[in-house]
Amino acid sequence: MAAAELVAPLRRRHWLAPAVRRHPTVAVGLLILVAMLAMAALAPWLGTSDPLAVSPIRRLRFPAAAYWFGTDAYGRDVYSRTLYGARVSLQVGLGVALLSTALGLAIGLVTGFNRFADAVIMRVMDGLMSVPPVLLAIALMALTRASIGNVIIAITISEVPRVARLVRGVVLGLREQPFVEAAVAAGTGFLRTLQRHILPNTLAPVLVQATYICASAMITEAVLSFIGAGTPPQIPSWGNIMADGRSYFQLRPYLIIFPGVFLSLTVLAVNLVGDGLRDALDPRLARRL
Repeated sequence: MAAAELVAPLRRRHWLAPAVRRHPTVAVGLLILVAMLAMAALAPWLGTSDPLAVSPIRRLRFPAAAYWFGTDAYGRDVYSRTLYGARVSLQVGLGVALLSTALGLAIGLVTGFNRFADAVIMRVMDGLMSVPPVLLAIALMALTRASIGNVIIAITISEVPRVARLVRGVVLGLREQPFVEAAVAAGTGFLRTLQRHILPNTLAPVLVQATYICASAMITEAVLSFIGAGTPPQIPSWGNIMADGRSYFQLRPYLIIFPGVFLSLTVLAVNLVGDGLRDALDPRLARRL
């Protein structure tokens, strides 16, 4: 398969519109994701009260006109806390997706094209992949203090090996292609070959993988916060909100339902966008759009 054919979907200027028409769920995912981003950005104006304000006299109130999602055991407005929780989840999801994709891409390019680096580095990646991502993130968080930055680093470390193996597999197939062999035979340098012939052909699968990593990172962050190993308790995140409400679930189920619904919708939206990217960037499927 020629290099031009592999990167053709990325060079199309209007590949997104046909993909949305063919897969309406992509439009739904984009709308939900844009709404969540807008909600996170406008949280100070959309919120009805300070998400950290404690008021014992209004604790555990049911949803009403004054408090749309009710209040928690400390009298904090669950609606405002849910809005601010979107900031944490999206920040973690996007941060992990960007960092793990960049690091995994660099590792995969080098190991896929250099046999010595492959023998050494990929054994380290295999060791990291042998530990479940959530368990590895918990172990890493146990060694550091609770903060959003440390959560991003911990989840990134657990996701990098998956991106690296994906890119390595693509590179192993590409380095045997005639256009790569011709470049090597012509004396093209290692970095030049990677930049011009290998890297462009790895972008499509990496972009798709990045969307799934973003969704997975948001779930992992919620799990870490729920068990007390993620963001600090004073920072409103969807995991922390659900953790605070688990003791009152039978009496006040809204404490878990509302943040859980927002988390599920956001993860669903990211996955729908990822499915659309996969269909649009796959050369075999792109011809049908």
